[in-house]
Amino acid sequence: MTTQADINREIDELRGSGGPQPRRDYPPYRSSVLRYPTRDLHQVDPEGVELWAPCFGAADIDDAEADLTIQRSGEPLGERIIVTGRVTDGDGRPVRHQLVEIWQANASGRYWHQRDQHPAPLDPNFIGAGRCLTDGDGVYTFRTVKPGAYPWRNHVNAWRPAHIHFSLFGTDFTQRLVTQMYFPGDPLFDLDPIYQSVTDAKARELLVAAYDHSVTTPERSLGYRWDIVLSGTHRTPLEES
Repeated sequence: MTTQADINREIDELRGSGGPQPRRDYPPYRSSVLRYPTRDLHQVDPEGVELWAPCFGAADIDDAEADLTIQRSGEPLGERIIVTGRVTDGDGRPVRHQLVEIWQANASGRYWHQRDQHPAPLDPNFIGAGRCLTDGDGVYTFRTVKPGAYPWRNHVNAWRPAHIHFSLFGTDFTQRLVTQMYFPGDPLFDLDPIYQSVTDAKARELLVAAYDHSVTTPERSLGYRWDIVLSGTHRTPLEES
């Protein structure tokens, strides 16, 4: 049986290997050895991709989809938050009209998904998914509740830090990028193999949002700012397949 001490030893051995992107074959993250590609990538016909490419505009996305607190008949339970930031390229130029999607657990750490059956309550007023388009300055904004930590069966007593999944689509499905945003000061960081699979400490910090009092709404919601950089030396760590 794998213990937390075993996981810690593996993490300590791998931390020094560096790398700004997650390791796809990171032993402490047990399922990574089953998920990462071991064969050559399949070449896609560029003209065929164009036929499948999504095209999103203002008419396709409703502004209400970015507010996860108003999607049901009542307000969800939990700490209300605002998450905002800019999507830029490596030179700091805004990525305009980019489709950004998020999904997350509820305040009790449970997903609205049939495969999530751990004994935490479902919130009938929180689905945990939203989307928006970046504006002319590359800015996205979501209103939601802070997700809770939740157990997963990677090893004994394994818990994921609170996080929100982000997806950016680009101009076609082959350009889709997925990553996770974390919250500052989480005590589970050192114990989480997924977070630690980004073995470069400075790169890991790029996954952590910053509290922003200017984004905070009085008597309503705490504000967090998290920028996403798609290229260059300060590129946000992404879950590459």
